[in-house]
Amino acid sequence: MSRVITFGLHIADVLGRYVTDIPPGQGLDVIDEIRITVAGTAAATAVDLAKLGVDVATVGAVGCDALGAYIRQAMADAGVNTQALKTVNDVQTSATILPIRPDGSRPALHVVGANSRLKVEDLPEAELADLQVFHLGGLGLMDGVDGEPAAGLLRRMRELGVTTTADCLPTGHDSGYDALLPVLPYVDYFFPSYEDALMIAGSVTRQDAIDYFLDQGIGTLVITMGGEGVSISRRGSSEIRLPAYEVDVVDTTGCGDAFSAGFIVGLLDGLSPTEASEFGLATGSMVAIGLGSDAGIVDRASVEEFRAKTPRKSLRVGCP
Repeated sequence: MSRVITFGLHIADVLGRYVTDIPPGQGLDVIDEIRITVAGTAAATAVDLAKLGVDVATVGAVGCDALGAYIRQAMADAGVNTQALKTVNDVQTSATILPIRPDGSRPALHVVGANSRLKVEDLPEAELADLQVFHLGGLGLMDGVDGEPAAGLLRRMRELGVTTTADCLPTGHDSGYDALLPVLPYVDYFFPSYEDALMIAGSVTRQDAIDYFLDQGIGTLVITMGGEGVSISRRGSSEIRLPAYEVDVVDTTGCGDAFSAGFIVGLLDGLSPTEASEFGLATGSMVAIGLGSDAGIVDRASVEEFRAKTPRKSLRVGCP
């Protein structure tokens, strides 16, 4: 039985670096590297968890195509249980083209595809017998799951005594609030990015966003802030800030998913949210030094070595 289940987005990413502009017409530009990787806020997190030695299963949907076959095989090769990864025949596998800029940022061209066919009913009841952590990845981009269905799923996890974690990919549309708000009271640990946290909360400062999410019922809010580290907040306690690692960023794709995986490993080890965030900071930073969601992390020992040898940045006083 699996100790962790990741449920949500499964995406094939095609990444190229470095891209400074798109050639006009039918022009050609030569770049350094092109890769295809397993991505998505459920799939990439599951792969990272497996690399870190966690017994993990994934629940999602892929198309009956070459990209779907690649995702299924690559995840299985990494050690992820893919028995609940369903194949749908009438839409393609979800995919994204990511031209990576020299600073590691990346615009995205995305096909929703098979992720739109995922339903809460796709979670096998048998998988719940020995479950410790349930990670819901991709709130905001799952039409068949977002909103009340996801809330019911997490409510069921709470009844079973399972710890719940979640992240989101908000679209910025009003419908995104319908996708998120019913779910938040049932999330023990929520991992929005800084930009997403401000957008969802309609805030201009981090503290306003923190107040908003805690008022919505989140147990612990962990805002990932890239080069500014992370912010950890719980009701009745002051915010805790942790500094980022000093790394040469190649690509930020998958850093949030790797943070989620590292944080979950910390929970399984019985660490506090602050200590779990420390481990997540390391795993997220390791992914940033390579191309794609599967870069950087090799195993648990490599993370510990990274933590021991890599310097940290200083916290910026007054960072909003």
